[in-house]
Amino acid sequence: MEQYNVTGMSCAACSSRVEKAVSKVPGVSTCSVSLLTNSMGVEGSASPDSIIAAVEAAGYGASLKGASDTRNASVNHAAEEDALKDKETPVLKKRLIASIGFLAVLMYFSMGHMMWGWPLPSWFEGNHVAMGLLQMILAAIVMVINQKFFISGFKSLWHRAPNMDTLVALGSMASFVWSVIALFLMTDAQLHGDMEGVMRYMDEFYFESAAMILTLITVGKMLEARSKGKTTDALKSLMKLAPKQATLIIDGKENVVPIEQVKKGDIFAVRPGESIPVDGIVTEGNSAVNEAALTGESIPVDKAPGDLVSAATINQSGYLRCEASRVGDDTTLSQIIKMVSDAAATKAPIAKVADKVSGVFVPVVISISLVTLLVWLLLGKDFAYALARGISVLVISCPCALGLATPVAIMVGNGLGAKNGILFKTAVSLEETGKIQIVALDKTGTITNGTPKVTDIVPADGISQDELLRLAFALEAKSEHPLAKAIVEEGKSKGLDTASLQADNFTALVGNGLEGTIEGSHLLGGSVSFISGRVTISKADRQRAALLAESGKTPLLFARDKKFLGIIAVADTIKEDSPKAIRELQNMGIRVVMLTGDNERTARAIGAQAGVDEVIAGVLPEGKEQVIRALKEKGKTAMVGDGINDAPALTRADIGIAIGAGADVAIDAADVVLMKSNLTDVAAAVRLSRASLRNIHENLFWAFIYNIIGIPLAAGVYAHWGLLLNPMFGAAAMSLSSFCVVSNALRLNFCRLHDASHDRKRKKHIIEGCLIEKKETPDEFSGAIDGQGKEEKTMTKTMKIEGMMCGHCEKRVKKVLEAIDGVESAEVSYEAGTAVVTLSSDVADDVLKKAVEDQDYTVKGIE
Repeated sequence: MEQYNVTGMSCAACSSRVEKAVSKVPGVSTCSVSLLTNSMGVEGSASPDSIIAAVEAAGYGASLKGASDTRNASVNHAAEEDALKDKETPVLKKRLIASIGFLAVLMYFSMGHMMWGWPLPSWFEGNHVAMGLLQMILAAIVMVINQKFFISGFKSLWHRAPNMDTLVALGSMASFVWSVIALFLMTDAQLHGDMEGVMRYMDEFYFESAAMILTLITVGKMLEARSKGKTTDALKSLMKLAPKQATLIIDGKENVVPIEQVKKGDIFAVRPGESIPVDGIVTEGNSAVNEAALTGESIPVDKAPGDLVSAATINQSGYLRCEASRVGDDTTLSQIIKMVSDAAATKAPIAKVADKVSGVFVPVVISISLVTLLVWLLLGKDFAYALARGISVLVISCPCALGLATPVAIMVGNGLGAKNGILFKTAVSLEETGKIQIVALDKTGTITNGTPKVTDIVPADGISQDELLRLAFALEAKSEHPLAKAIVEEGKSKGLDTASLQADNFTALVGNGLEGTIEGSHLLGGSVSFISGRVTISKADRQRAALLAESGKTPLLFARDKKFLGIIAVADTIKEDSPKAIRELQNMGIRVVMLTGDNERTARAIGAQAGVDEVIAGVLPEGKEQVIRALKEKGKTAMVGDGINDAPALTRADIGIAIGAGADVAIDAADVVLMKSNLTDVAAAVRLSRASLRNIHENLFWAFIYNIIGIPLAAGVYAHWGLLLNPMFGAAAMSLSSFCVVSNALRLNFCRLHDASHDRKRKKHIIEGCLIEKKETPDEFSGAIDGQGKEEKTMTKTMKIEGMMCGHCEKRVKKVLEAIDGVESAEVSYEAGTAVVTLSSDVADDVLKKAVEDQDYTVKGIE
C-alpha cells in the first residue's frame, strides 16, 4: 500500500471527495482516505503522479510519503512523526485569541448597548449609522482573521464538492451581506428622517452573528484538533522510540555512528541502560532486556549468546555485543509502526454508511437551508426571520462528526492495542475480531509451550530419582531427538554436566531407542515396546507407563544390564495461562476448538487440561485449512497459530491471529499479530475489538441524532411550540459536536484489556453442536460437519509395527502410508504399535510393509 499526505481537507465531505476522485484513476484497486491523519492509502498499479494529479484536480493537495529506505528508517519515522504533529492547534489558538478580542468589542456595541443599555462614547449617542459602520468593520476584521473558512469553503464549492467550511462560509457571509444591506437601508431611512425605520433596520443587524459563528466554529476546531492530536499519541510515542545512534565495533574499537549507517552484519555494543539500536543476535554477554516498549510485558527478558534482541528495547543490566540482523524499515519497531499506520489509513466496514451520508450531506444541507428560507417567506414571515432560519440550518449541520465517528475510535483502539502488544493490521480486522463465534487454536506453541519437558521421574524399586535421571542424562546427551533434549535440559537444571558424564559406544536405534555404555554398564533407553523386548517389566510398571500415556505424556523407559531402572515421562506442557484464556473466550460466548497433529489420546489429554470445547486430532498442516473452511460454515471463525506452519489456515479463517511473533511481526497470513506468547491476549484482542465497535456505534449514534434533531430545530419546525434556534447557538452546537465525538473515542484509552469481569456473552445457539463428531482426519471432520458423512469403508488392514516411540514416529508412518496410491487414510498409534490402513482400492501387503520399513521401523504382521 502506497501512502500519501493530503492537504486542504476540513471535513468528511472532503475525504469522501478525494476518495472518489482517486478511485476513478485507472489502475487504482482500493483507496482509503483518513481525515484524522490527513493521509491516504492507495493500492493498485496507478502511478503516484496520476494519483496526485487526481487529488489536485479535486481541489486538494497531495504528496507521496517518504519512500521506504532500509538505511533511513529513523529519518522516515521523524518525517512521519512530524506529519502527525498537532500543527493546527497553535494556529487556531492565535486565530481564536484575535477573534475573541474583536468579537468582545463588537458584542459590547451590539448586544451590550442594545439589550442591556451599556454606556457608549458620547459621539455614538443617537448616531445609529456610526454604530452600524463600527459593527461592520469589526465583523469584517473577524472574517479576515478566519479567512481560511471562506477560501476553503468557496474553493470546494467551485469544484462542486462543498464541505463543512462551505456551510460556515455561507452562513457567516449571508449574515454579513444581509447586515450590510440593512445598514444601507438604514442610511436611507435616516436621510428621510424615518427614525422608526432606522431602529427597525438596526434590529436586523447580524454582524455579531457573522463574527460569532466564525469564532465559535474556531473554538470547536481547536478543541477537535487537540483531541485528534491525542488519538495519535500511541503512534507518535512508538516513533519516538526509534534510536538515533548506535555504537559499532570497528577494528576492535567502539564508534558512535548515526543509526542510518548501521548495516546488516555489523557488530554493535549496548551498555546497561542504553536502547538497542537495531534488531540483532547476541554474540557476547548476558543481560536482562526490558521489551515493554514493543510487547507491553513489564518483566525483563534474559538474553544470552544466540538470543534475539529488538530495536528500541532497553538493556538493563549486562554489557552486550550483538550482530545486526535487521536494520532500517526491517526492524520489529519499524514493522509495528508501519502496521499501526497502515491500519489508520484503512477503513472499517461500518464506516461505509457514514461515508455515503457524508458524500451528499453538505449539498443536501444547503438545499434544506434554501427550502427553509423560501418556506418561511411563503408563510408570510419577513426576510430577516426567514434568513435567520436558513443560516441556523447551515451552521448547526455537522458532517465532521459523521466523518470522525469511526476513524478516531479505530486510531485510539489500534494505539491501545499496540501499547499492549496487540497489532491489528487493518481497521477491518479491528472491527471483525470482536464478532468471532469460533476460535480454533493450534496446540503446539499456542496452548502448549512448544518444547517437551520432563514431567515425571518414576524410578524402579531400589533406584533413586537422582540416579535414574543421572544415567538417562548421560545416555540421552548424544541424541538429537526432541524428547532426549528435554531430559538433557532437566539434567542441566539439576547441575549435571555432559563434560564429565558421557556414554561410550553410543548407538541410536532409529525408531526404537538408544544404547550405550556408562561406567562399565550397558544402558538402554526407549519406548515401552522396545524396552519390554529386552528387559522384564512388571505389570505395575507397565500400568504406570500406560497411565502416563493416557494423560498425554510420552513414557521413556530405561534399563541397566538387563535390569529395569524406571520411567521418565516427557510432554509438551500447556502454558500456565492457557486454561484461563480459554475460559475467558468461552465466557464471551465463543466456542474453542483445538487442532493438532498428535494422536487422539494425547490430544484429548491436553484438551481436557486446557478446557477446550472440542478436540480435532491427527490433522496435518494442510488439513487445518479444510477444518477452518468447515467451521466457517457454522460461524465467524478465528484461527490462532504461529503464523508460519499455520499460514493456510490463518489465511482461510475470517480472522487469522499469529501468536508469539515478537521476532517477526510481518506475518502476511495473519490479520492480527500478538507480540507476546500469551494466549490471554486473544481474549484481550476480542475485548478491545468489541469495545472499539461499541465506541463507534456510540459516536455514529451521536453524529446522526445530533443532525436529525438539530437541523429541524434550526429550520424552525418546532417554532409553533416556541422552540427557535439563534444562529449563534447553532454555531456553538456545531463546534462542540465533533469535539464530543473525539472525546468519546478517547475514552477507549481507559479500556482494561485483561479485565474479564465485564465480558458479555454473544449468542451461542448459532454454533452449538457444530462439531458433530470427533474425527482424526480433516476429511472425515469436514464430512461430519457438512452432514454428508463418508461412504462406509470396509477395506481395512491392520499393521503391527515395532519401533515407534512418540508422536513424531506416528506422523512419519502416517505420512508414508497415506502417500501410497489406494490408501485413503492411516490411523497410527505408537502406544498400541499399530497402523489401521483404510483402502479405496486393493494394495499389496508388500507395498505397505516396504514403505514402513524404509523408514527404519519393523513390520511384524499385517491383518
